[in-house]
Amino acid sequence: MSKLALLGGSPVRSIDFPNRVSMGPEEKAAAMRVLDSDVLSGFVGAAGQFFNGGTEVRKFENLWASSYGFKHAISVNSWTTGLQVAIGAIGIEPGDEVICPPYTMSASATAALFYGGIPVFADLDPDRFTLDPVSIESRITSRTRAIMVVHLFGYSADMDAIMAIARKHNLKVIEDAAQAPGVLYRGRPVGAIGDIGGFSLNFHKHIHTGEGGLLVTNDENLALRSQLIRNHGENATEAYGVEDISNTIGSNYRFTELQAAIASEQFKKLAGFLEQRQKLGRHLDSRLLDLPGLRIQKLEPGSTHSYYMYPVRYDETVLGVPRSVFLRAVSAELPKPRFWDTTPFAEGYVKPLYLNPVYQKQLAIGRKGFPFNLNPGVAYDYSKGICPVVEKLYEKELLLSPLVREGISQQDIDDFADAIEKVVTNISELRDAKLEDKGGIYDATRAIDDHVEKNEAVD
Repeated sequence: MSKLALLGGSPVRSIDFPNRVSMGPEEKAAAMRVLDSDVLSGFVGAAGQFFNGGTEVRKFENLWASSYGFKHAISVNSWTTGLQVAIGAIGIEPGDEVICPPYTMSASATAALFYGGIPVFADLDPDRFTLDPVSIESRITSRTRAIMVVHLFGYSADMDAIMAIARKHNLKVIEDAAQAPGVLYRGRPVGAIGDIGGFSLNFHKHIHTGEGGLLVTNDENLALRSQLIRNHGENATEAYGVEDISNTIGSNYRFTELQAAIASEQFKKLAGFLEQRQKLGRHLDSRLLDLPGLRIQKLEPGSTHSYYMYPVRYDETVLGVPRSVFLRAVSAELPKPRFWDTTPFAEGYVKPLYLNPVYQKQLAIGRKGFPFNLNPGVAYDYSKGICPVVEKLYEKELLLSPLVREGISQQDIDDFADAIEKVVTNISELRDAKLEDKGGIYDATRAIDDHVEKNEAVD
């Protein structure tokens, strides 16, 4: 009988990996405290004492800012709206270009579209999975106004190189650190190394309130403009002495007292969560380091990783079978996942953003091509091939695991590593079996959807 479970052998493990449990008695007590107060939101959409929220909102903002040395923290009702606030605050106007990574959640690029900005996609550094400074500089034109940096999977971009480019060309820098709360880049916390940035409090993130986000900045003007956009700024510009009222028309992007109270308790646990993830990440590194055909992410001194997901680069030329077949073989050695965060491996992450219809058809706001048609004579190129590193990661190389997290033990990680090692050691069985690459990519989004749907059906 074959040694590999996919080919009829016995699996490495049959016991389910533990599901992540994120809410505890502290969050429940905080929620009850707010419910007992009968004040679920402290905001008022006009200048005054409550323009920036109630007691719980301001407590949470101050807690995060003071803990990491940011001058300002501004909570919002999602990180998607947080990105829109950041784009508005830095002054993006119709026709301005924003350099973005194409390998990220769609909002990192579409945020620019809401202000008439035009995303221009640069390629990635294949080791950091973040914007390649060389590619950034090659995309800069006279219309470029900002760089959207995403600290993908929980590891920082090369901020020193990016900031040098930004200063050289007088560009603003936004840091999308949705997946990297508490992460250090060469000893400095990410989020406000650039002009403005922030974090996600979405359900799948390290700490969460279901939905939510937090902007951080050390710039007084950007903080005020962000607060105005968050809360109907058109009612408050005169009261706050704002002369340049451009982009200060606001909306309701406000955080509730209930969310903020839970967020404060969640935030207190962040350091412990990161410590556990980093310990497990180092252990998994040690197990995979010498396996042929797999490349782990190496960290530079002074920089840390949040392990939102643990990335591995797969080399088909070494192992001799398609990535999807390798993924199936590893998965067969382990229990069938019941939740996204018990999935051993997903592949590909997300399709490069420029291949999505909004860019292929260059239709965003309305039906006349806005904002892609705002610069006469400029043809924006979103064709396949413009970011070869990203496309190779998506189509051939990248494997991701959410198992490096709190609630997982070193023994759990050893079982995962044993499964990977078993498949690599017996890779000739897979080669000889000539299993078909079934096509399609089992990416992170699809994995989440599949497991949620299955759980709803079962439970």
